[in-house]
Amino acid sequence: MSENNLKTHYSAKELLELSLNNLPNSVQAIIYQAKTKAWKSRKRTARGGGLEYEFKSLPQEVQAEIILKEAQTQKLAEPSKKKNLNYLPDVVWKPWQTANERQKSVAQYRLTIVKAIAALKETGLTSQKAIALVANEYNESAGTIKRWFYDVQAFEPSDWLPLLLDKKYAKRRQGEAEFTEAAWEAFKADYLRNEKPSFNVCYYRLQRAAQEQGWIIPSSQTVKRKLEREVPLAQQIYLREGEHALSRLYPAMQRSVAEIEAMEWINGDSYQHNVFVRWHNGDIVRPKTWIWQDIRTRKILAYRTDLSENSDTIRLSLMDVIYKYGIPRKLTIDNTRAAANKWMTGGVKNRYRFKVKEDDVVGIIPLLGIELYWTSIQFGKGHGQAKPIERAFSHGGLGELVDKHPTLAGYHAGDNIYNKPDNYNGGKDGVSYEDFILALEDGIRAFNDKEGRETEICQGVYSFNQVFERDYANAHIRTASSEQLRLLMLMSEAVTLKKDGTFELNCGGKVHKRKNRYLATDLIASNHKKVIVKFDPNNLHGTVYVYSLTGTYLAEAICTEKVGFGDKATGREYNNAKRKWVKGNKMSAKALQTMNAKEAARYQPEFEEEEPIEPKIIELFQQQGNAVHKVEVLADDEIDEFEQGWQKGLALLKQEKGL
Repeated sequence: MSENNLKTHYSAKELLELSLNNLPNSVQAIIYQAKTKAWKSRKRTARGGGLEYEFKSLPQEVQAEIILKEAQTQKLAEPSKKKNLNYLPDVVWKPWQTANERQKSVAQYRLTIVKAIAALKETGLTSQKAIALVANEYNESAGTIKRWFYDVQAFEPSDWLPLLLDKKYAKRRQGEAEFTEAAWEAFKADYLRNEKPSFNVCYYRLQRAAQEQGWIIPSSQTVKRKLEREVPLAQQIYLREGEHALSRLYPAMQRSVAEIEAMEWINGDSYQHNVFVRWHNGDIVRPKTWIWQDIRTRKILAYRTDLSENSDTIRLSLMDVIYKYGIPRKLTIDNTRAAANKWMTGGVKNRYRFKVKEDDVVGIIPLLGIELYWTSIQFGKGHGQAKPIERAFSHGGLGELVDKHPTLAGYHAGDNIYNKPDNYNGGKDGVSYEDFILALEDGIRAFNDKEGRETEICQGVYSFNQVFERDYANAHIRTASSEQLRLLMLMSEAVTLKKDGTFELNCGGKVHKRKNRYLATDLIASNHKKVIVKFDPNNLHGTVYVYSLTGTYLAEAICTEKVGFGDKATGREYNNAKRKWVKGNKMSAKALQTMNAKEAARYQPEFEEEEPIEPKIIELFQQQGNAVHKVEVLADDEIDEFEQGWQKGLALLKQEKGL
């Protein structure tokens, strides 16, 4: 290998940019050393002038460092020295054709090291010193790279690469059982697919195909080793389980929360409990709890439980957080239908759910001045690693502390469909709502009070409660005004305001096709067409408050026609009951039909072909030039009658004329 492709001269600035260990770390110091040690130089022809120093006049250790730097960037040329070939290059390169990518990559790495040794030798260094320098630079054993170097000395540099393949690998390849290439490709096509067929079944199909096609195949263990050796695990996971499974192999980003204050940033999510509960209305359900958590300290701040994840639980639990601890500056949630509801997040341009309109109402979160962040969707699924609250639901979290609480014994639904307790009742009965709420409160307190938490802030010593109390005392807290708390207490609905100051609310539902009707006397004959009405969902027959689309308070309104439900929950339960009733009757109606319409059609009587009726008058169209003449053709029996009449008339005419 030669240094002919290296630069022949270097300026002081260029030498500094190479970050060489054997030179000073400033341009002035390098120039001073060049003068004192009499490096050969010439004037630079490039812009700026100055001197540049001959490579061969540099100290030997500096030359060695430069060569090593160039070797790492693959800039070294092949040695100019030629040998008489006493070998066949095709034979040398044959193992390269059957090597896998990992083996080829290792050989490329070894080639870089061997080229660096050869280049150092051409600067005048001895083999021993060159090997020692390269071994130190690449953190390799001197004996190992010495063996690599001398293994290729009898060959042309252009043929060094296959000679540096792992010898153990080459021996293993020589002793490998024969495997028809088409059979191997067929096995991969069968095994590496999303249906995830088992290895043994795929091998059985391969055996059957081999008998039919005359393929030669090795044992199943040999095929398994070949699969592990030639198809990396990451690629197997991608081909069998998909992009999302592959992405989970990538290590999670380690993000620091040290710069965040307590209550500066919170995150929220809902958790469906694996326990059956007897709800207020008598239904046996698995409730969902919405939880807010402080991101810095990981303390659970507030929660609300309901039959499902909905905007009510999110809004009221956020009200609990703000009432107790103040208004957070930032907030992270999933982009679910309930969380992205316009009454919560309306006006946020990156909502990515529902159509964003210019006249959208401003949601509660932006009205409170909270900066909203959505978790991302990656590879078709939610990115759970983005929210710390996800870890509160597993690994000894609420699933253990709440769902398996002794108060709830006998009503556990199981962690999943494959893991049911022996006393699983299939949702036939549930624990009382009161007992469930007590167990939930006790479990969340236990979650916050547990000491020795392994987080960045707790440091394996403190509990979430302890660090929150410590850091909250020194945090900058934004407190909520009475108006802001009222925003959270009341629900909202956009309505059309009539000229007479009246409007109707949909939230109360319909009774006999009529809704609750309200009157705002201050807004009679006003210019507002669309307004926001805020109301207590538990008292829809009471006073409601009217706001503009931008959140400005306008007036109060009273309920003048109390024909709908008195609270939103009752209306929601009524609608659910109605849907269940309709669904039940649909299923019953379908059960009455033991066969479908097509099956019934087979029992219809066969029809006979009707005999065609001959028309008595047929019209023929004849075209003469551009004119179309309609000719009336009479049936035979009608022709006879006509002819007889004609003859009689003709005879009478002749008689009158005396003919």
